Amino acid sequence: MEYEGILLGMGNPLLDISAVIDQDFLNKYDIKMNNAILAEDKHLPMYEEMTSKYTVDFIAGGATQNSIRVAQWMLQIPGATSYMGSIGKDKFGEEMKKNALDAGVNVHYYEDESPTGTCAVCVLDGERSLVANLSAANCYKVDHLKRPENWALVEKAKYYYIAGFFLTVSPESIQLVAEHAAAKNKVFSMNLSAPFICEFFKDQQEKVLPYMDFVFGNETEARTFSRVHGWETDNVEEIALKISQWPKASGTRKRITVITQGADPVVVAEDGKVKQFPVILLPKEKLVDTNGAGDAFVGGFLAQLVQEKAIADCVKAGCYASNVIIQRPGCTYPEKPDF
Repeated sequence: MEYEGILLGMGNPLLDISAVIDQDFLNKYDIKMNNAILAEDKHLPMYEEMTSKYTVDFIAGGATQNSIRVAQWMLQIPGATSYMGSIGKDKFGEEMKKNALDAGVNVHYYEDESPTGTCAVCVLDGERSLVANLSAANCYKVDHLKRPENWALVEKAKYYYIAGFFLTVSPESIQLVAEHAAAKNKVFSMNLSAPFICEFFKDQQEKVLPYMDFVFGNETEARTFSRVHGWETDNVEEIALKISQWPKASGTRKRITVITQGADPVVVAEDGKVKQFPVILLPKEKLVDTNGAGDAFVGGFLAQLVQEKAIADCVKAGCYASNVIIQRPGCTYPEKPDF
């Protein structure tokens, strides 16, 4: 099988500024654990404060980019994956590009005049909260996607993955790729990504949902999705089933919904049935932080999916990848997978 460029991701490339902080810091900036939000004006001083007050790690991040890098790592086939998004013409942008290319991902970034986007990763007791300052990432335009050398990546790929976060930046780009996937009978997948996406970008999300062959998310996002759509259920299995049964743009494939629940089993809704898959439990003392855990799960899952493996194998690989990532700061991994 020809794997070159088989998987394409599009999203917001961000540099993670990660630090173990304290409750006072969270209170000061009104931050809730296990959440992901876009920075408001009140949050802007926190980046400087984190860097001066705490020990910070700078790690290449961005949800989709994390998933693509993990898929690339799991596949161990150079150039199997590609990625597009917008960075700044600055030191952070250069580092990001080097990091992605070293990881074996074929990146085609749009380079904007504004600074490369950053994401504050506040870690407390191994859990994380994300505050993203998109900056250059917010400047991605559909014109970049339409350039022949970039659209060629879309043509070449057979699988697509886009985090829900990109709905806030370029819904037109998402629509274009989704329609191409449907027309060419390729596999299009997205992530619910965060409660605020399900809540405040509901229309954009609903517009592209019919094109999704796979929907990923976690239990909090699933419950927010249910509440926003007036489903009046908090039962994750029931919600996963309802999402999988949402009308589809092309009838070739039935939608599969995959919801992770931290240490609890992964819920998979497919063809009117729900299955649960246990995750690999990790002793608390081995947990470094959960930053990138959900992204890594998707990356591991997709690495098997593009090899046309069974869903159970995809879930197993997802669980393996997230287990590796939570034992390290941010979305980082050892040289070779042991899967």
